[in-house]
Amino acid sequence: MKPITSPLSVEDVRSLKLGEIVCISGPVVTGRDEVHIRALEYLDEGKEVPACLKNAVIYHCGPIMRQLDSGKWGVVAAGPTTSARMNSLEPRFIREFGIRAVIGKGGMSQETVDAMKETGCVYLAATGGVAVSYAEGLGISKGCEWEDLGMAEALWMFDVNRLGPLVVAIDADGNSLYSQVNERVSKNRAAKKE
Repeated sequence: MKPITSPLSVEDVRSLKLGEIVCISGPVVTGRDEVHIRALEYLDEGKEVPACLKNAVIYHCGPIMRQLDSGKWGVVAAGPTTSARMNSLEPRFIREFGIRAVIGKGGMSQETVDAMKETGCVYLAATGGVAVSYAEGLGISKGCEWEDLGMAEALWMFDVNRLGPLVVAIDADGNSLYSQVNERVSKNRAAKKE
């Protein structure tokens, strides 16, 4: 497993190869639909957007959190959300905020892949069903923005330690494991019809 550290530079991202297995350390934020919607609305309205989004690694995740005796928030479970939910928002989100990596499951649209290629961003596929394992990688939250959105939809900030394993499923050159699988399936179906 290749270790990578955020914040990631464009050069770091472009060096990652399709199919590589990585783990990440450093700043990571969680955000799903509502974080994307609010951040873009704030941008349009000229309101201040949390600085943690700039050049971020964003994990499509609605973590289950619990407050510790210390008053800090720890993660109970943090499984990946299906990223396709953000397809209509992600291309602009990547371009506006310089997102360097998106962590999620299931892949994303061609429009998002195009934005990743244009700006220098990768999609890191997380395994579904291992929410407790990923929670251990996230650890203790370093803060939260937009708590009014609710626990699962708020913007949680972490300084992660070896979060993974994650697979480079869409690289910054626009190559996609999802597209490759779809092409193979199409070829197999065509061959069966012959």
